[in-house]
Amino acid sequence: MKKPVLVIMAAGMGSRYGGPKQIDPVDEYGNLLIDFSIYDALKAGFEKIVFIITRAMEKDFMEVIGKRIAQRAEIQLVYQDIDALPEGFSLPAGRKKPWGTGHAILCCADVIDSPFAVINADDYYGSHAFQMIYDSLLTQCDGAKYSYSMVGYILGNTLTENGHVARGVCSINDQNLLTSVTERTRIEKRSGGAAYTEDGETWIPISENSIVSMNLWGFTPSILTELKLRFPPFLEYALRENPEKAEYFLPSVVNELVSEGKADVKVLCSPDQWYGVTYRPDHETVVAAIRGLKERKIYPPKLWEESK
Repeated sequence: MKKPVLVIMAAGMGSRYGGPKQIDPVDEYGNLLIDFSIYDALKAGFEKIVFIITRAMEKDFMEVIGKRIAQRAEIQLVYQDIDALPEGFSLPAGRKKPWGTGHAILCCADVIDSPFAVINADDYYGSHAFQMIYDSLLTQCDGAKYSYSMVGYILGNTLTENGHVARGVCSINDQNLLTSVTERTRIEKRSGGAAYTEDGETWIPISENSIVSMNLWGFTPSILTELKLRFPPFLEYALRENPEKAEYFLPSVVNELVSEGKADVKVLCSPDQWYGVTYRPDHETVVAAIRGLKERKIYPPKLWEESK
């Protein structure tokens, strides 16, 4: 069995954040949030990393992240081009937004032939999460059903004080298998707890103890085949209903496979606190959190210099 690969989705435009949040330092030594994920991933056993970026950000990305990580792991760049569409489809006028996480992973189809984990570039997942997903990938093998895994987090630990977030809200059975994941694109802290809205007007309460996906998945290569098969039907709908903003969500495809009985997804509940940067003010919260983790000796001050 080939060793698991780590795939990092870093092509997001960061429109709500107001800049290239993937290359914004979170400590006084210039370490980025992505550095801490990679540090934990390498410690868990990953040796190859695939970065999904846009062509426009390649120069900055390599200067700030890529060259440093290339000294410690095998890296490969994959581009999420918004005009990378199946035959018979063309980019709609006015479309500037990437096609979403499902499309991002689909862009990796030509470079992945082993089990792989998926993470966001602008999230902190914690060391336990990477060890769990790596260990799970070592034994995942498709049988009568596809065999996938996911690290779940408690919703209340993933919300921001500064606006709304998108989360895949999960239902799990007594065997810790995912039974459904529903993408909620606007969840906020509200008076008395958390709530989500579909139309911006009606707010529906949701338990802060709900298990949510933060896009830390473990897949076999079979997911790439499914993403390719399901992308054209998505585009037919998207180009008709919302050509400028519709997104091909990775959790939605996983949910379809689970509901069709084609995949089992083992949910691994992490004890780690999740941190992320969605809005500019979130950056201060993350900086404080990283400082605290260093004070607890979970990470060395200069990270890479002291890990050689």
